[in-house]
Amino acid sequence: MAVLSSPILLIQSIPPVTRAFTVATVVSSGLYAWLSYQGMGQMAAQYMLLVPGSSLFAPWTFLTMGLVETSIFEFIGSMIFVPASLRYLERLWGATETAKFIVVSIVASNLIAFGLNWIEFIGTSNADLFLYGMRYHGQMALQIALLVAFTQLIPEHQVQILGVIKARVKSLPMAYLTLSTVLCLIGMQNPWILIQFGWFVGWVYLRFYKKNPGESVGGVDTYGDRSETFSLVSWFPPFMHKPLTLLGNLVYKLANRFHLIPTSSSDLESGTYSPVPLSARAEAERRRALALKALDQRLANTSSPVGSTPSNPNTQAAHPPSVAQSRSDGSSPSIGASPSANGRAHDRKKSISEVDAGEAMKKSDSR
Repeated sequence: MAVLSSPILLIQSIPPVTRAFTVATVVSSGLYAWLSYQGMGQMAAQYMLLVPGSSLFAPWTFLTMGLVETSIFEFIGSMIFVPASLRYLERLWGATETAKFIVVSIVASNLIAFGLNWIEFIGTSNADLFLYGMRYHGQMALQIALLVAFTQLIPEHQVQILGVIKARVKSLPMAYLTLSTVLCLIGMQNPWILIQFGWFVGWVYLRFYKKNPGESVGGVDTYGDRSETFSLVSWFPPFMHKPLTLLGNLVYKLANRFHLIPTSSSDLESGTYSPVPLSARAEAERRRALALKALDQRLANTSSPVGSTPSNPNTQAAHPPSVAQSRSDGSSPSIGASPSANGRAHDRKKSISEVDAGEAMKKSDSR
């Protein structure tokens, strides 16, 4: 009975949105494969995949195409990466924000691809290729959006790819984006172009639109991540930073004027796009980082040579060094300890107080 209950307990431990999305992917991909095997692949593509020439009459395909993987290799890759990533994010963000992130990443990327194909058709008049020859499918847009989310949350975390290649999380999105660019240039627009759009949509949503639950400032909800390390220019080489900054400030002013993005009080007062972190979480993390840096410097500066040990082991056993005990008046004397040990204990206590002060400031900001 315990053996039979283990898979059930494992499934129940998966958050609801992740579980529902995974089951929907398995069912939809299996249904599409069965219909194709039965010779009804044309009908299945029309009602399940994104076909630019017919999706206007089947608008649900802008979402359902993200649930269908048409090859076994794409299906295995998605099942390995996407459920585990969604499980991590759902425990961190909650079910509502995770579901919104999935829908926005898939639907918005498909809308851009749909518009691009119609522009290509208008320019070339080749309907067989650009309207009916390309059938967008799969979770590539969601995959790159998940990598963008991990770049925001754990950029310095190191992962191993296939047990051989080691890379930091923040370098994975651009590597995936480079692969997409190369494949698109050699004529494989479908479905690799979705990676380009998924990267941009995921960054825009996390930068401006994602609601930060429990991080209100003055009773006003905060949105996005306005930190400098997550800016658009941080994804590009240094020589492109200046022109991209000018262009980004112009677009931000226009979007702010037409109320296209949520804004905070700091944005409205400055009238420009500020690279300084504006959310309570970002400010608290910045102060915590400064406190930890001060602690590291203090511990490095107070390192001193170890004192000589007594030659008589009986004497050392009879008079062991005692640990400093704090009094109610704040003093921390130590009995039987050397002056250098007292100094190190005092400095350590002072450094810990600095960290406590940073944590207190973090709590006050969150309130």
